[in-house]
Amino acid sequence: MQESKIVNNPYAKSLDGLKLNNPVEAFFNFCKERENIRRLREKAYPSPWTKDQIFQKGRFLNVFREDDRTSKSILGFARELKDDIPLLIQALFFARWCNRQETLDELSPDILLKPEKLSKKLKSLENWCNLNAYPVEAVNWKGIKYSRFDTAVTLFLDIKESLADMVKNAEGDVITATIGINSEFKMQNDFPIFMAVIDLAWFRPDIIYPNSRVPTGIGAVAYLDRLQKYLGLKNHQETCEKMIELQKEYWPEAKRKFQPIDIEYLSCECRKYYSYVNGTKLFEGKNVFKPI
Repeated sequence: MQESKIVNNPYAKSLDGLKLNNPVEAFFNFCKERENIRRLREKAYPSPWTKDQIFQKGRFLNVFREDDRTSKSILGFARELKDDIPLLIQALFFARWCNRQETLDELSPDILLKPEKLSKKLKSLENWCNLNAYPVEAVNWKGIKYSRFDTAVTLFLDIKESLADMVKNAEGDVITATIGINSEFKMQNDFPIFMAVIDLAWFRPDIIYPNSRVPTGIGAVAYLDRLQKYLGLKNHQETCEKMIELQKEYWPEAKRKFQPIDIEYLSCECRKYYSYVNGTKLFEGKNVFKPI
């Protein structure tokens, strides 16, 4: 996921030709409008919650990760596990391999210790994981390849102590932990590992630091590149740190301070938004927002 290793990025040219005089201001304008939409929805105001046609038509994640449905399910699923680090890590990896709110809301974390029961439960569901929107490839461990299902049901249980050791050895750093685990898993796309690791900061900020530098996902590259160039910085990590500093100027009333993960995550959402502006993204399929 690190910017230097990204190849074959389908979003690399999505912002080519788009004029943004101040991408920093554009970033925070996006955040403020998207957050205002969330607040109006939560207060049960009728749709549309904005005059912005792109927000009316397109689907976007919330500004703060903890407000998204799947994140809320993960927070609830693993809430009671913070004192058992191996089991907590197993639960978070399972949650990201599943990444489906409806499944997590039906499970209690103690089922993770009963693989036969867990397997039966997951097979009884129409869809146990978010297959299309969140693909996860097979994992390698000690020369054996495990499917997404087998990884979630049996492998994470078997290796939870080893995963805990690798995370602890990263000394709070998300990138180090992600790389270390993927040196064993050998996944082409390590995004699910990264998400499970950064989620740990919600529960054990002493083990994974919330302010840790983070890798860059393919969806965030195009906008982070814009920000980096505009700010005259060396890399995406420096750019994230500067954007956190600039929050005090551009959005001091935000409900909390941003962390590097927030800037990376929101750069992906800004890339989506400004791709619509640029005409390189269309309102079709799963991109279409349908208010409920």
